Amino acid sequence: MAEAPSTRDRVLGALWGALVGDALGVPVEFQDRSLRQADPIKGMRGHGTYDQPAGTWSDDGALILCTVESLMHAEFDIADMGRRFLRWMDQGLWTATGIVFDVGNATATALIRIRDGTEAGRAGGRQEHDNGNGSLMRIVPVALRFAGAPTDDLLNKVHRASSITHAHDRSKMACAFFALLTKDLLRGQPPGKAFEQSRDLFSERYNTSEELRRFGALLRGDIATVPEHQIWATGYVVDTLVASVWCLLTTGSYEECVLRAVNLGGDTDTTGCVAGALAGIAYGVQAIPEGWRRVLPRAAEVSALFDQFANRIS
Repeated sequence: MAEAPSTRDRVLGALWGALVGDALGVPVEFQDRSLRQADPIKGMRGHGTYDQPAGTWSDDGALILCTVESLMHAEFDIADMGRRFLRWMDQGLWTATGIVFDVGNATATALIRIRDGTEAGRAGGRQEHDNGNGSLMRIVPVALRFAGAPTDDLLNKVHRASSITHAHDRSKMACAFFALLTKDLLRGQPPGKAFEQSRDLFSERYNTSEELRRFGALLRGDIATVPEHQIWATGYVVDTLVASVWCLLTTGSYEECVLRAVNLGGDTDTTGCVAGALAGIAYGVQAIPEGWRRVLPRAAEVSALFDQFANRIS
């Protein structure tokens, strides 16, 4: 039997897994599932939707990198995070190739507010239509960094980090579910058991929230038995969370999980990113194909940042 990944391997798996999943999805973002069924993604491709080189990550990966850097330099300071996010949008901080080619509407609106002087904690949208997946896609570093903290502290921090761009309770709760699942996976719990424990704790913690019913697909029955045609891979935060968890629970390896996520079509980069983070924690960094990691731009810089972060946690 193979040795279980160490905590450090799981942290690195989460970060590299997210970046690789994002890059796998970038060339085919917005394409219909039927196209992926006819021509499935099996590895890194170039060009496509944004005409970017193979291995290019999107806003998802760039904001994850900005978040890691912020946590390394400022511990937990959402004003610092917000400034780094704005530097990404305005100056290309932590882009793969120096080009910002994809910015979500809610994220752009919030960062413009920060540029105009709004505090980061008040910048995110709070309306029903502000529930895109733009905070869920970047929350993994915060979930990893504070996975060992008391649950209330962990959830408070992911709520606050989400609120920089997405401050509606539904978006914050989606990030919270992801963080609870991260906590259990990081302990070495198998995906199925980690999901059950996270689901039960999530239901308990948010049992008075009117938003809890929005997460019904995760909270009732066995999500792993849901057929693929009932899984939606859109830009809506709950859809992304459900699709990513479904991919984790219906596969048995990093590679299988992330390819299933990308081949759902739709918002391929973010589904790949979120599912890739979860699978990276579950299976460790060694489970990510080395050839996929080697294709990523700025690999030495990314590796140095991730190593420093993993060392601090583990």
